[in-house]
Amino acid sequence: QVQLVESGGGWVQAGGSLRLSCAASRNIFVMGWYRQVPGKQRELVARITSGGDTDYSDSLKGRFTISKDNAKSTVYLQMNNLKPEDTAVYYCNARNLLNSPVDYWGQGTQVIVSS
Repeated sequence: QVQLVESGGGWVQAGGSLRLSCAASRNIFVMGWYRQVPGKQRELVARITSGGDTDYSDSLKGRFTISKDNAKSTVYLQMNNLKPEDTAVYYCNARNLLNSPVDYWGQGTQVIVSS
């Protein structure tokens, strides 16, 4: 089992920045962020392995940057030039392997971007 604790969500005006953090209760190979708005499926934002390999949503690449501190078992999501359409609940995700069928989820943190 892995417990994930997120922080850093909140309200920001369009064009602003936020940094999300997610601390895991133990080292785990893959950590990432997904987001979800009401009525839509949860979608991948970005993920990163302990080796530093990253995977981004094509539409977000360039504005969002994921990083991981393996010593702290913590993943970060730096979000710049935020847009109102980035408003969503952001969920931290962790897996033991990239193709693992078992997902661990955080409780979610709300991000609201106003125009």
